[in-house]
Amino acid sequence: MQVHLKTLGCRLNEAEIESWASKFQEKGHKLIADPASADLVVINTCAVTQEAVKKSRQIIRRMHRNNPTAKLVISGCYSTLDKKNINELAGIYLVIDNSEKAKLVDILLRKLNLETMPSLSTKPGETSLFKRGRNRAFIKIQDGCRHRCTFCIVTIARGKERSRTINKIINEINKYHEQGIKEVILTGVHVGGYGSDTNSSLYQLIKIVLDKTTIPRIRLASVEPWDLHEKFFSLFSNKRLMPHIHLPLQSGCDGVLKRMGRRCKTKDFKSLVQKARDKISNFNITTDIIVGFPGETEDEWQESLQFINEVGFSHIHIFAYSKRQGTKASTLDNHIDNVTKKIRSKELQELTKLMRKKILNDEIGREYFVLWESKNNKGNWSGYTEHYLRVELKNSQKNVENIISKIKVTGISTDSNHCIVELI
Repeated sequence: MQVHLKTLGCRLNEAEIESWASKFQEKGHKLIADPASADLVVINTCAVTQEAVKKSRQIIRRMHRNNPTAKLVISGCYSTLDKKNINELAGIYLVIDNSEKAKLVDILLRKLNLETMPSLSTKPGETSLFKRGRNRAFIKIQDGCRHRCTFCIVTIARGKERSRTINKIINEINKYHEQGIKEVILTGVHVGGYGSDTNSSLYQLIKIVLDKTTIPRIRLASVEPWDLHEKFFSLFSNKRLMPHIHLPLQSGCDGVLKRMGRRCKTKDFKSLVQKARDKISNFNITTDIIVGFPGETEDEWQESLQFINEVGFSHIHIFAYSKRQGTKASTLDNHIDNVTKKIRSKELQELTKLMRKKILNDEIGREYFVLWESKNNKGNWSGYTEHYLRVELKNSQKNVENIISKIKVTGISTDSNHCIVELI
């Protein structure tokens, strides 16, 4: 059977779809990039915003329209939260709830009555990541969240916290390393909550991962700022743990943070960032900001902008607030109009560009190691430094894909989006 996998949204969705890819291969089925040629199409949907819901529905419709004979299997947060509307879409063969994601491949193959075909099963050491054009592996360490930020629908869709065992995580990382993967990202819904149900912690997990694996590069997905162990940043003394962290701020105004149900005030956030930067040289911080949260006044917005500028981020994921039924925020008064949200989003985009340009200019002349990931249509390679700044290598005649190379930063791109480098 020819299988096409498609995912939207977060890194956790990517980790899950990679797990399905491995299982399909183990059962003897072939992964393909072209959905129009597939016998089976599996879509991992997203519902973090109304726009994500819209995109999920559009992709489902397009997949069925372009390949009406393929069996269409849907999972993820959108299909879990909106069971009524998902079943009204044409062409869907099976919907699998988030609670059964781990068993998706087994459930599907059992329903299809398909036997394993050993002669076609994946060869030892072969990874589906390379087949899907990826060089980094996302490792799911946990699912669900015990906190209830007032804007978040994902915690409702994903349910209570469940941590994977340390042994399973270690084995998965080592498997990818044996297959040629050089970088993994530890991901989940509430990464910092790892171990809340198993008498462990993210700090303990990382210590063991560093001890029991040899993969060159380990990264973390988004980690809530209130979750970090007091000795957390000491872990970065091991150079295999990459000096970058994504700390979601959501707003730079304490009044808005309180309405959001966030557990971190701005002064605590700034103190944490400073601690990281004092402890680790050239440590990179990125963040999330929600624009136009209900009741956000112009004064609060300006306060938020000022705080964001004071902290300084190399990149910000900007989300215009999206009303999600079932969340507390949807019941709040004084929802912000779309015109105001667009104006504020543009202001934050401009500030982000200025902050990134300053950070990138400061990199000129510095030397790093880069894992090369892809080549554009001009023949230029791109990849990421240890601290997660994207770089471009122009006019190289070498094939450097999935190779870690030492580089020197020589400039920045004309759009101030990434660094230009040369090999050393």
